[in-house]
Amino acid sequence: MPQKKKQTPMMEQYAAIKAQNPDAFLFYRLGDFYELFNEDAIKAAKILEITLTSRNKNAEDPIPMCGVPYHSAKEYIRKLINEGYKVAICEQMEDPKTTKGMVHREVVQVLTPGTYMDESAGDGKNNNYLVAIEKHQQTYALAYVDIGTGEVRVTLLNNIDAVLNELQTFQSKEVVLPQGSDYSFVTLLKEKFRIVVSYQEKKEKSQLIATVMDDIEEASCQEVLTLLLSYLSDTQKRSLSHIQKAIRYQPDQYLKMDTYARRNLELTTSIRDQQKAGSLLWLIDRTKTAMGGRKLKQWLEKPLINQADIYVRQDKVQSLLNHYFERMDISQALSSVYDLERLVAKISFGNVNGRDLIQLKHSLQQLPTLRNILLATQDDIWQETLLKLEEMPELVHLIDVAIVEDPPNLITDGNIIKDGFHSRLDQYRDAMTNGKKWIATLQQTERKRTGIKTLKIGFNRVFGYYIEVTKANVPLLPEGLYDRKQTLANAERFITPELKEKEQIILEAEEKSASLEYQLFLEVREKVKQHSEKLQELAKQISEIDVFQCFAEISEEKHYTRPKILADSKTITIENGRHPVVEEVLGKEKYIANDLKMEEGTDILLITGPNMSGKSTYMRQLALIAILSQIGCYVPADRVELPIFDQIFTRIGAADDLYSGQSTFMVEMVETNQAIQYATDRSLILFDEIGRGTATFDGIALAEAILRHLNQSNKGKVLFSTHYHELTVLDQELLGVTNVHVGAIEQNGELVFLHKVMPGPADKSYGLHVAKLAGMPTSLLTEARQILNRLEKQDKKAKVNDDGEQLSLFMESQFDLNEKEVITELNDYPLEKYAPLEVMNQVHEWKQLLKKK
Repeated sequence: MPQKKKQTPMMEQYAAIKAQNPDAFLFYRLGDFYELFNEDAIKAAKILEITLTSRNKNAEDPIPMCGVPYHSAKEYIRKLINEGYKVAICEQMEDPKTTKGMVHREVVQVLTPGTYMDESAGDGKNNNYLVAIEKHQQTYALAYVDIGTGEVRVTLLNNIDAVLNELQTFQSKEVVLPQGSDYSFVTLLKEKFRIVVSYQEKKEKSQLIATVMDDIEEASCQEVLTLLLSYLSDTQKRSLSHIQKAIRYQPDQYLKMDTYARRNLELTTSIRDQQKAGSLLWLIDRTKTAMGGRKLKQWLEKPLINQADIYVRQDKVQSLLNHYFERMDISQALSSVYDLERLVAKISFGNVNGRDLIQLKHSLQQLPTLRNILLATQDDIWQETLLKLEEMPELVHLIDVAIVEDPPNLITDGNIIKDGFHSRLDQYRDAMTNGKKWIATLQQTERKRTGIKTLKIGFNRVFGYYIEVTKANVPLLPEGLYDRKQTLANAERFITPELKEKEQIILEAEEKSASLEYQLFLEVREKVKQHSEKLQELAKQISEIDVFQCFAEISEEKHYTRPKILADSKTITIENGRHPVVEEVLGKEKYIANDLKMEEGTDILLITGPNMSGKSTYMRQLALIAILSQIGCYVPADRVELPIFDQIFTRIGAADDLYSGQSTFMVEMVETNQAIQYATDRSLILFDEIGRGTATFDGIALAEAILRHLNQSNKGKVLFSTHYHELTVLDQELLGVTNVHVGAIEQNGELVFLHKVMPGPADKSYGLHVAKLAGMPTSLLTEARQILNRLEKQDKKAKVNDDGEQLSLFMESQFDLNEKEVITELNDYPLEKYAPLEVMNQVHEWKQLLKKK
């Protein structure tokens, strides 16, 4: 058996450090590069699209390697993080020039999807939440932190569905579990939700952990916080003083929406491309700061259910609507406020630079303006805000006298501290300035003294200052005037005792000046760090002011109205309600507003009408108006009275859940079941075309049974859109069911959508008219019309039972198996999904099937 070759000391060091970080790419610092070896190199080269080479190329077993320059490593690290990987940064802890033997290296930080703060990705209005989960008997303790803002929350949840819903609400990228745990949902997290799963051993309670959980009493909540903070400590390896005290929350303190509801209502992203554009957030986000943008998104994802809290927000919006000029001044002031939360995090982390401190100063300088504006409104609603909006003149003064207005990016290069801040630094600077002036004067003096006009005094880091004379002019120098230092091809370099003495003064001043500036900056940073808690409170207040001015601006511009919230009411009244996003896209002049009235005794609104007539829009606009109401914003309508909803459930649109292997119909049934199982009499349920994903008879049976179940169990307010006209007779049998329809008329054989919701059921579906609008070929439509006429004639012959009730839409005994198959497929055929040629081919297949009778 061949003996394994001994590794070099460097590769032994690399292997030892890599063994401590097996689940991360190890960026191993070698000079000006971060190098990766072995499997890390092979994998990273492919992901980052960089050259894969090898160490010891001529050896029998060369070591794969690749590298990235340290000064541009951020871009490569960001790409790996976005792909769901971790990166361990291994730095040289000693100066290689002064170290004998191997340079000591260690990992200074592990960057992970849940802890990465990406300053340059333009993502300042989004939080990045790291979540920890720990199971305790039948409950799950869940804690989360945004390391960029220091926000920490913890809760207890009763089941895994609630856990998954929270994770999707936060859009978490990484979850931390206890070391050695074997939770059944791990595969689901990794494969369906694409969440990175990390494992951590809990540490002894440090001062940080004790401080963060100071207000938390439950043992299980303390345990999961310890798990979360232990992971942060192990990966970040630096000060985490900006981490705030944990806040205990209950999900039922807010309006609950599951993943399906948030997706279907397009709250923060559109269904089509999962981007912000086209969502409700996209429409209403007029925030001026990154902090305000994050706060708005948080409020939108967790609307309030407490009437008093909602009214407080509404009153603040009303105040800013009543004071237009003050609101404009607030908007202008906020435009000069930077991201205080993330600045505090950078200060805590120790990677803040001079420009960050200048941003902090400019932000704090807006506080007097903001306070004076709010005072000018003379509205009592701002009293608590004003108490917490504390000015910090001493901190502004410190930064103003210490840091130059346009400092460099690096804090080690000097030129960052203002003149006059420190007397010794001023002395060094004077020595450097006067010394360099002396050098320039000396050059002029020596030129006159020797008569050599090309004589110059230069500098390099090897020889220091020198007098350079070209070879042609060297004979003009008096013997012994200068001491020869270096011979070049075309010149000679000389020094003098006086020049070396001045050189020592200048270089010593430069070196000591840079070192002193660095130390002075660190001292300023530490003084700023002492104000972290106050700065975080300021950030909270400013972010809320930003959201309120945002609500006021959008409400005024779009002519929104203040909704009346009736906590104990079961009545919904909306006059001229609009879907905010659809109205924005179509234009206010083209959008047709609609009323919606559901008295206390009306629990189910049964909505019929043609495809594309606006049924789904009508349903969604109620949900969006309710959500806007409960976050404190005004709403798109002329008059609104609403109850406070505790949950919103939706079943809108068709989508496969490919990750779970679920078909469209399975997703439909899962979404429907969520409402049936968990809705209360304070919930809002939106069901669109229930049963359309299966055969006609199955669909009608399911739809009717679901309607009856909801009616009997009194599960809140229900909007139920359907094409099954057979269901419209239920209003005669079931109390609380009311028919409405979206109007459409025929003019000269053409279908005209009125987009107006009217009382009573629709008279027919107009499916073929919609197909015509979609551009279907005339021959296809003629064929479909013939089939429809035949089916309608056969339907009229349908038998009735002894009680005179129609047995079904189509009597199964009237048709053979082929005809039944064609009827079912035609009834469920989604015309809008296919091109005309595909539809013609399908009709041809139906004809061939019917000929087989």
